[in-house]
Amino acid sequence: MKWSPSLAFAIGGGRFSSQFSKMGSWQNDDSVIRRVLETSKTIALVGASKNVERASNHVMADLQRMGYRIIPTNPGLAKQNVELYGERVYPNLEAAFADHEIDLVDVFRRSEDAGEFVDEAIKFGAKAVWLQMGVVDEEAGKRAVSAGLDVVMDSCPLPESRRLGISGPST
Repeated sequence: MKWSPSLAFAIGGGRFSSQFSKMGSWQNDDSVIRRVLETSKTIALVGASKNVERASNHVMADLQRMGYRIIPTNPGLAKQNVELYGERVYPNLEAAFADHEIDLVDVFRRSEDAGEFVDEAIKFGAKAVWLQMGVVDEEAGKRAVSAGLDVVMDSCPLPESRRLGISGPST
């Protein structure tokens, strides 16, 4: 699968009014994307897959190679006691947060399901939420920003890290 840069719709850090356009859509903010990619060390990946053809599998492997710790979540795989790239698969974010200090929740689910995971990220103390390409939930994004989280929507960290010259988390 060939990845290409997408528009990253990002908002965060309490700068909501200056980044939400008059048309009502999220706006790019490279400083938010950079902060999320540089400060996140542990990422919960919602919608992890063991299928190497799936984007979530590819992204997990590449982010690990870049030095991030990826905690996969998938209730079906968790029931099978599957490990992905050496990491235990958790059934949900609550279980993942119980065992790990998670900085970023990366969501590979449909837009209509994203709000649930954004709300859990807020509840369990994530610092940021990243909704993958094609995933947009502006209301959930507003809730996250109001709670102090950085939010990136409709984007993938792989092309964004390449575009911004980020090779992994800051040490």
